[in-house]
Amino acid sequence: MINRLLAVVLLGAGAGAGYWLAHTPVNVAATAEKPALYWYDPMYPQQKFDKPGKSPFMDMQLVPRYADSAADNAAVQIDPRVSQNLGVRLATVTRGVLASTLEVSGMLAFNDRDVAVVQARADGFVERVYDRAPGDVLKAGAPLVDLLIPEWAATQEEFLALRGSADASLLAAARQRLRLSGMPAGLIAQMERSGRVQSVVTVTSPMSGVVQSLEVREGMTVAAGQTLARINGLDRLWLQVAVPQAQSGTLAVGQAVESRFAGMPGQTFKGTLSAILPAIAADSRTVQVRVELPNPDGMLRAGMTAQVRLAQTSPQSVLQVPSEALIRTGKRVVVMLAEEGGHFRPVEVEAGAESQDQTVIRSGLQEGQQVVASGQFLLDSEASLRGISAPSSGPSEMSMQPGAQP
Repeated sequence: MINRLLAVVLLGAGAGAGYWLAHTPVNVAATAEKPALYWYDPMYPQQKFDKPGKSPFMDMQLVPRYADSAADNAAVQIDPRVSQNLGVRLATVTRGVLASTLEVSGMLAFNDRDVAVVQARADGFVERVYDRAPGDVLKAGAPLVDLLIPEWAATQEEFLALRGSADASLLAAARQRLRLSGMPAGLIAQMERSGRVQSVVTVTSPMSGVVQSLEVREGMTVAAGQTLARINGLDRLWLQVAVPQAQSGTLAVGQAVESRFAGMPGQTFKGTLSAILPAIAADSRTVQVRVELPNPDGMLRAGMTAQVRLAQTSPQSVLQVPSEALIRTGKRVVVMLAEEGGHFRPVEVEAGAESQDQTVIRSGLQEGQQVVASGQFLLDSEASLRGISAPSSGPSEMSMQPGAQP
């Protein structure tokens, strides 16, 4: 109830301020001798009437709008003391580098490009499973499982039987057959050195990382190509970041990224933006960004959350105004341009990217001009009362007879 009452009071105060401003004299010269251009209702200034009468919107008489000079028709003139009372504050159109630094949050995940899938090279049996489990961190070459492969035993016996042969080409063909059967080069070398059949092979981790899955148990039978384990590398992790769609235009692959983690105060981790994913999240309307972070000490872990700072890599000099100076109507963007002699004129602009309370102006303004940063809505209302508006391609309004329904 209090919120409703407050809204009504604020609405009434704004309407009263617009009405008072509409009736504030801006020119001491008498206007009684000038012909009226049209009549209007101060509470509904966008509608014009071609003769006096009572407003169809409010229980009040229509107010005449007189013909002014060309300068007065193009701008609103407010006494400096009145401007001060209304809280009108000006800001200068400046040229500078748009600070496109973006502060967002992200979450660490494993690098899906740094994955090793360990498979059985031939049919066999699991003789032994080493003391491993998902989540264990292993070094490259750490043993995972011992496999007994009968097919390799028969092939090795044939090779050893040909070792005494003087036919080098025949021996080379037998060695090639061992390789084609899937036998690792290290096992072949061990068999040649020892002169004994090596029917049991120890499968090791091909890289350092964390065990994601281990799909074998002692005594089970495995087939050629069956996945035994999956290892994820930890040297570089992915930082997955959700960037608002409206602010994703300044991002570029390859730019530097800084991140900080709650569990590591005072430390900043630098990475590289490696990918901007093509899909947009439907629920949050955000663009998914992937950042690669080096992890040489293994301090970073998947699932950790971070505060991410994305900076623009190739800043350009642009025109900027405070974002609060913009009047967004839904169809266009207007600013109140301050001119000499207390004149204010609405100007339509093309707004660009926004960052740190500054908005890029692509067209409509020049460097050094001044715009109204506070109180612009009252001035825009007064300009509407006077029929002053920024040039627009929209259809013009039609006049009405007093008493007619809009």
